[in-house]
Amino acid sequence: MLLIYSLKTTQRITYTFKHICFRILGIEVKFTSTIEEFIAYSGPKLSYGKKELGNELFIQSSELLMQEGFESIDITVKDWEDTKCFFAVGKNSSLPFDIFSASFYLLSRYEEYLPQVKDEKGRFLASESIAFKSGFLQDPVVDIWAYKFKNLLLLSFPDIKFLIRKPIVHTIINANQPSLYKNKGLLRTIIGFFNDLFSFNLKSIFDRSSVLFRFRKDPFNTFNWIINSAKNSKSKLTVFFLLGASKNFEESLNSQKKYFKLLVKNVSDYQEIGLIFSDEALKDLVILNKEKEQIEAITNRALVCSMNNDYLVSLPHNYRNLIELEIATDYTMVYENVMGFRASTCSPFLFYDLDYEIVTPLKIHPIALVTKGLNKIATSKKTDAIQKMMESVKKVNGTFSMIFYNYNFMNSRKNTILKTIFLKLINRF
Repeated sequence: MLLIYSLKTTQRITYTFKHICFRILGIEVKFTSTIEEFIAYSGPKLSYGKKELGNELFIQSSELLMQEGFESIDITVKDWEDTKCFFAVGKNSSLPFDIFSASFYLLSRYEEYLPQVKDEKGRFLASESIAFKSGFLQDPVVDIWAYKFKNLLLLSFPDIKFLIRKPIVHTIINANQPSLYKNKGLLRTIIGFFNDLFSFNLKSIFDRSSVLFRFRKDPFNTFNWIINSAKNSKSKLTVFFLLGASKNFEESLNSQKKYFKLLVKNVSDYQEIGLIFSDEALKDLVILNKEKEQIEAITNRALVCSMNNDYLVSLPHNYRNLIELEIATDYTMVYENVMGFRASTCSPFLFYDLDYEIVTPLKIHPIALVTKGLNKIATSKKTDAIQKMMESVKKVNGTFSMIFYNYNFMNSRKNTILKTIFLKLINRF
């Protein structure tokens, strides 16, 4: 056990130290503000504050973990060894920066509480983040810092024991549109036919007719291929379905139809099922709860994990509603069109509510990328880009997650690379 001395033990201090020391490095921590207890302790220990007590292992603190609320902070990012760092401290500190304040800033999504420019969907832009601006968006720097801190501890306390975790791959399927033609309802189908007719899209007319008259399977229904491909995989796979209305009228389907319910139930027999909360649900707790009850009625299981439609995270009320409904894990911490770790970590972490200054039970599952984030990368370089991120995760024994869409596995030449990436991913580590 590692004993931490600080003049005052705040919620921010306990949250950050427990994430770095216990969740990432696998070592228990205890806190004290009593100097006598700290001096008398014979095991691994360090002090965290403005000044060292003696010759102990000492990490100088900035003010962030002693404060409450949030305000604009002037941050200077510097190069440090093979990574980046900020919140630089004095020479007496065993590390040149306050690793815990920097980690808290990133994990709490502090910057997402501040005034910002958002995209057309109301989402925090990757380009507005300190990670993007400073060039470490694709590096899980919180985990990298944690392992450098581990090396520091081993130098001071060679007998210290850490629990060794194994790297994990957790693949996600976003099935917000499980079918292209089927189960759309009469009005949407008629509108689709007329749109194809006016645009002279004869192929779409033929394909739609073939599916509706049951001559062929809906092209978006790739779930049997997904299930069979992952059957012998040791990696975890979760499939997320949308029950509420889509923003695009033509893309919406009737989630009350028998076809849709059988599809969800069939997939749930083989893989974990999650729910994508609709835009309406994100604005109304009653609708949120209704959609939760609907998916639970279909699967006959309690809903454990969820994702927000369009990867919209409006802090903190979106997460507070999930906590209200006792959702265990959220899978929305990602940028839709840009590769990178939005919270700069590849380890699941608990949501810290900056308004209330409390650690919540909601676990945030960080995701490295969505397939849409590969659109601007040349086909020949897509695999290498993912491989590089996976290697960075493997070095810190973290969790690598990537979001695919069910239609990424349609039989088409452009999907060949995504199929290959998926197959490689579920058979890694």
